[in-house]
Amino acid sequence: PSDAALHASMRGVVKDVLDSLTPREAKVLRMRFGIEMSTDHTLEEVGKQFDVTRERIRQIEAKALRKLRHPSRSDKLKSFLENNS
Repeated sequence: PSDAALHASMRGVVKDVLDSLTPREAKVLRMRFGIEMSTDHTLEEVGKQFDVTRERIRQIEAKALRKLRHPSRSDKLKSFLENNS
C-alpha cells in the first residue's frame, strides 16, 4: 500500500513539474523518456512527430532539462527524493 502511495505521489510531482514547462517542452520530455507512455522515443522519432530535425529536438530537450534544474522546479523533486529514500 505505501508503495502505491509513493508511486502516486511521485507521478503527481513529475506531472506538476512537467506542467510548468511549455507544452512543447513537456511533450518532448514525455516522449524522449517514455513518461506516461509505453516506451521512450528517439530524437528522430520525436522530430518526425513535431516536423523538425533531431538536432532541434535535442535543443528543446536540453533547454527543458536546464529549466528543470532551476531551484524553483528541482526543489520539488529533490525534497521528494530525500524524504522517500
